[in-house]
Amino acid sequence: MRSTICLTAALALCATSALAHTKAAAKSAAFQLNETTWTFVDKKTKVRESIDGDGNYILQSVAGKHLDHGTAVMKGHKACFTSAMTKEGEVCWTTGPVKIRHSMVTTSSKGRKLRVTRAAYVSMSMPK
Repeated sequence: MRSTICLTAALALCATSALAHTKAAAKSAAFQLNETTWTFVDKKTKVRESIDGDGNYILQSVAGKHLDHGTAVMKGHKACFTSAMTKEGEVCWTTGPVKIRHSMVTTSSKGRKLRVTRAAYVSMSMPK
């Protein structure tokens, strides 16, 4: 009887430990959009986009011209952007873990493909 209780306790401990490890791994693998900066070429213009800690994004040309701003949120494994300047509505893009100075090809919910490169985070502000 004592060995059955010990075996049951050991199995419960292992199951709890495995579940905690799985949850921790899932959290650490989750794609983080806030406080990231990206560069890409859009319609022949090289642009920089930064998403702040509250999920607000600003898009401007590398030369400094304001192009767009709005909100960004993660929905599952997609980064979804809603512009405050257009009536396009929410557009979601595929994501994956990307290290700074590395790039990936992302696809929008409208089928558009775009190569983006992650840059070191740069805080941006609205033009005055």
